[in-house]
Amino acid sequence: MIGPNADQWRMLLGNYNGIPSDPVTPLRGIREAVSGRTRVLYARGSDLAENFPLYELVPAFALRSPDGAPGLHVDYFAHRDFSGAALFNGVDTTLNSDWKEGAPRADMDPDNFGVRWTGSLRPRQSGMYRLGLVGTVKFQLWLDDSLLVRSVYPTHDGEFPDPRQAQSEPIRLEAGHSYRLRVDGQESYGEAQLQLLWAAPTDSLQSEAVRVASQADAVVMVLGLTARLEGEEMPIQIPGFRGGDRTQIELPAPQERLLERISALGKPTVLVLMNGSALAVNWAQDHVPAIVEAWYPGQAGGTALADVLFGDYNPAGRLPVTFYKSVNDLPPFDDYRMAGRTYRFFAGTPLYPFGHGLSYTSFAYSNVRANRTRASTRDTIAISVDVANTGARAGDEVVQLYVQHEGHSVVRPLKDLRGYARVHLAPGERRTVSLPLVISSLAYWNETTHQWSAEREPVRVLVGASSADIRGQTTITVMP
Repeated sequence: MIGPNADQWRMLLGNYNGIPSDPVTPLRGIREAVSGRTRVLYARGSDLAENFPLYELVPAFALRSPDGAPGLHVDYFAHRDFSGAALFNGVDTTLNSDWKEGAPRADMDPDNFGVRWTGSLRPRQSGMYRLGLVGTVKFQLWLDDSLLVRSVYPTHDGEFPDPRQAQSEPIRLEAGHSYRLRVDGQESYGEAQLQLLWAAPTDSLQSEAVRVASQADAVVMVLGLTARLEGEEMPIQIPGFRGGDRTQIELPAPQERLLERISALGKPTVLVLMNGSALAVNWAQDHVPAIVEAWYPGQAGGTALADVLFGDYNPAGRLPVTFYKSVNDLPPFDDYRMAGRTYRFFAGTPLYPFGHGLSYTSFAYSNVRANRTRASTRDTIAISVDVANTGARAGDEVVQLYVQHEGHSVVRPLKDLRGYARVHLAPGERRTVSLPLVISSLAYWNETTHQWSAEREPVRVLVGASSADIRGQTTITVMP
């Protein structure tokens, strides 16, 4: 497995999320699925984007307690201001604490305690590093007595802390040198979690990925975005991203280079995308045999991905948005009209159309019909189609109903989704699927009379597997 999203649990989550108790990354999901049968190798391969390093848990080998033992010494205090002597202490191999809504010990107040980690940081590789903390408590990090990291927005007693990651400016660390380290966590409300992270030098990431992939029989590349790149009001200003908005829709350049380099090895390759908005993966569409759109799949995303890749589940997802080939296909960002946007008004050819999705089986459509060909705006008519599973596996098909208006005098969408139905079919099974069409929904707002109106007009009813994969049609006439 290759890629910056392969083994980072926070990549499973979008914005405005809770913290999962047991997240399953793609790497963990695949390893658990083939445990004892197949060896799974891993390399990160690249950063997420230019000037945007990927943070990982500071490994145990880089941490030493004051007495020289592996890990960090940790003291637990009864109050978040660290007043009084420590109640008890111990050693943490890594700083990766999660007390959920409780406290380190039953006799402590879960909304008022402090935890202090001390020791040293000793990297194996010289270079430029960034240190970071992420958690649901107020936090600070000192290195050699200099405050490098603190909570994104310092919290006050009784306020819910901001869980976003905070990180230092780049600092140079020398291999083998010990740097005094101290981390304070102060709990005042809700869940209590804290992780110590770093972004290590990345000079050899791609070459390591090539070495790992060269040994493999097949490659799963897990690429995409993260909620730390796309979101609301974010302090991001790097190529392709500004303030949480995207200025480009392609894969970030480091990931695109990695994808093309690994694909050149000629190994059977699957590309898994984890992202919250559409990506223009034009090169991958032409060169990668299989692409899985996983979005931000949540806590059990790695398990679900393994089920799909190994055939334990027959996928049946459908795209809720259009994937464009380029920003050049879209109107300017400051043009708020709908013209040229979404499947309803986009006249070009998308990379992947709205409603698109593949399966491990195939389906055939036939005999699209309406129970009436004329209807008034007070009516609801039934649109029916026969759907058959023509493949060798059971699976779900999502039958989609669209309408097109003909001869109308007002601006109408090129195509408009009016219903859908998911149907499960065994191999060789055929079933009639019926979808209701509410005729009143075909009316339009008349700006002259300021009321909903309808025209005596033919309406083409389209049934298919996506907005661009229409399998049959019929025509009805709307009667005002």
